[in-house]
Parts: sequence; structure tokens; C-alpha cells
Amino acid sequence: MSAHANGGAKPVVEPALFREGMSHVVSAVHVVTTGGPHGRAGFTATAMSSVSDAPPTLLVCMNATSSSAEHLTRNGLFAVNTLAAGQQVVAEAFSGRTGLSGDARFEAGQWTMDADGVPVLQGAVAVFRCRIAAIHPVATHLVLFGEVYAVTPASDEHGLAYLRRHFVTV
Repeated sequence: MSAHANGGAKPVVEPALFREGMSHVVSAVHVVTTGGPHGRAGFTATAMSSVSDAPPTLLVCMNATSSSAEHLTRNGLFAVNTLAAGQQVVAEAFSGRTGLSGDARFEAGQWTMDADGVPVLQGAVAVFRCRIAAIHPVATHLVLFGEVYAVTPASDEHGLAYLRRHFVTV
């Protein structure tokens, strides 16, 4: 079905109602990071999904106006750090709601750099390191498709999730 199957009519759902409905969908919490010659940056994301296992590919959505967008797209590499239950402070630091920006965000949590200079969160449930395979602008966001070149299942900790605008443990 085409994205414009309704003949280009305006959406029938108001954005506030859509956001309210989506707040009832439990989502894993991730911090997407990049590093390299164009700087280090990161953001909190709940919109991440597997796309394919041949080749291993995932997608993550980010606001097109995010301060991390230029760093990420120019570096061409990123890591999806899936947060453990005790890493809420990391999620908050990278969410943009705390007033932290740039390198100050990396003061939350313990970070190492991989061989390509991409920050990797220690104690994350899993870390997926990716090369950008494609970027598609959709509405207010960029959908980043990443070809996964390394996976680190780092812990058996419970995961951090987001539900009804609150962090929860799963």
C-alpha cells in the first residue's frame, strides 16, 4: 500500500493523540552514538528495529533537527547502545531534556572508543556497531539504515524500556 493511498488527504489523527497512543507502546531505550573525524555526538532513541539478517541491518529514527544529525551523517558510522535497567541517567543525559549537549553528555556512563572512534557504552545490554547504508527523510525525522559490522552482547542485565512517558525495567 502506498504512503499516499488515501489520495493525499490530511491525516485523520491529531499529532497529540498519536503521541498519546504511542506512549502506551513499550519500547527499548537506546543511545545512538557516533565518533570520528567529524566529532562525537549521541542521542536517546526508542525507534530502533531489526530490518534484515542478510546482511545484518537495523534502522533507527532521529529527529532531522537533532544536533547529532550532522556528526552522524558525516562520520558514516554509529553504535546503537541498548541500555540496561540501571542506565537511566545515560538515557536522560542524551535525551536533550537535561540541558547537556556535546561532550558533556558522555560524562554520564562509562564509555570506551572502538577502533573507529565510535563511543561504546560499558554495561549496555547489547551494542550494534553500524555503517550507514541509507538515509531516508520521512516527515520530521531521518530513518537511518545501518549495516551492522559488529555486535557486542555485553550483559545479562534487565533492559531499560520506556512506557507511558516513564522508564521501566523489563
